[in-house]
Amino acid sequence: MRTFESAGVAVPEILLPKQGLSLQKWAVVACDQYTSQPEYWKEAEELVGGAPSTLELIYPEVYLGETEPEKRIARIRAAMDEYLRDDVLVEQEGMIYVERVAAGRTRKGLVLCVDLERYDYNKGSTSLIRATEGTILERLPPRIKIREGAPLELPHIMVLIDDPKDTVLGPLTAGKASLEKVYDFDLMMGAGHLAGFRVQDRAVEAGIIKALEGLADPTNFAKKYELEPGRAVLLYAMGDGNHSLATAKAIWEKTKERAKDREAVMGSSTRYALVELVNLHDAALEFEPIHRVIFDIAEGKDLLGELLGALSGALREVGTVEQMQAEVRKSTPAAQRFGVIREQGYGVVEIGSAPSNLPVGSLQSVLDPFMKAGGAREIDYVHGTGPVDSLGKKSGNMGFFLPAMNKHDLFKTVIIDGALPRKTFSMGEAEEKRFYMECRKLS
Repeated sequence: MRTFESAGVAVPEILLPKQGLSLQKWAVVACDQYTSQPEYWKEAEELVGGAPSTLELIYPEVYLGETEPEKRIARIRAAMDEYLRDDVLVEQEGMIYVERVAAGRTRKGLVLCVDLERYDYNKGSTSLIRATEGTILERLPPRIKIREGAPLELPHIMVLIDDPKDTVLGPLTAGKASLEKVYDFDLMMGAGHLAGFRVQDRAVEAGIIKALEGLADPTNFAKKYELEPGRAVLLYAMGDGNHSLATAKAIWEKTKERAKDREAVMGSSTRYALVELVNLHDAALEFEPIHRVIFDIAEGKDLLGELLGALSGALREVGTVEQMQAEVRKSTPAAQRFGVIREQGYGVVEIGSAPSNLPVGSLQSVLDPFMKAGGAREIDYVHGTGPVDSLGKKSGNMGFFLPAMNKHDLFKTVIIDGALPRKTFSMGEAEEKRFYMECRKLS
């Protein structure tokens, strides 16, 4: 592995499935999608059948509440060992330039390793790599169980760079014809298309690193964001997979603590995590809101009443989901709005006293204590209007429809204000998410 500390990255040894395997069966969507739709994962299982697949190497979060998670983790480890033993995976060194087609748009990315020494997910972080949303420490232990000691990692993590001139990925797009194509196929269940190209040329690699170093230059950084000189550089902002990268970081810190030879451990493979870099300015990259669904509200609990009281809010009933969406999208920082979906119909809440500068933060400030006090069985975070509508309308449930944030506000907001409220935004709808394709050895 070639490392570049100036840019906080490394060139990995990538493992890809051997020739002849069905790539459509191999690649499955990120494990944190369709968490309230087990039927999606059942259909994926049926499509895969007994073929080699990343479905055997991940823990779909829809199953996190099952009674014996250790059995699934054991099956995952066994599958990883089997794939390595039976040469299902072939190793090649080099970054992978990725083109992901979904919803009629092509998003570009670059698969490489980031240095976990340059990442801090804690509040107030000034590291080169930062969380963009609050990290929920309670969500890390089950993920640590899955990753710690595993022989492989598979990334659904997408990390953003703010590169308006497209200096990092642009040359790869323009020179794609000179790169080795390593996969090119349609994804399962109508999720689009995926193509990957290996970066082998050291001159091309050097150009990528130079461009990243340019974005990380302190003078350029301060000028771009109109900051005082000396402000710590933010080069990489988390897009998707914040808790997965935080899990990798937690394991790396434990690895260092246990190491007898501090100098030797710094070369450990666990110091790095495989991710996909995406340019914030990619025209195909859209920020979508993450909506909330509350399941089985406890008898005698008045969630809507608590929300209106705590936020000095006013509820206005509307006739259709389209009307609700249109009204919510008029939300501004000074006049925040969010939609409510109940068995009785649709409404729009206008917040009178906002505790956060984003509607999602204002709403979450009430939902968190409500759930902690046992106000409902479960809260889930869902993508897309369809799921929040269908789930929110069920008896005993309530859905909350939120407006999207402007993606171009992300970096400066994180630099100045720190991490956003958790589950503030999503990079596209569920079917546009990253599919597992590349792997890397962890041991």
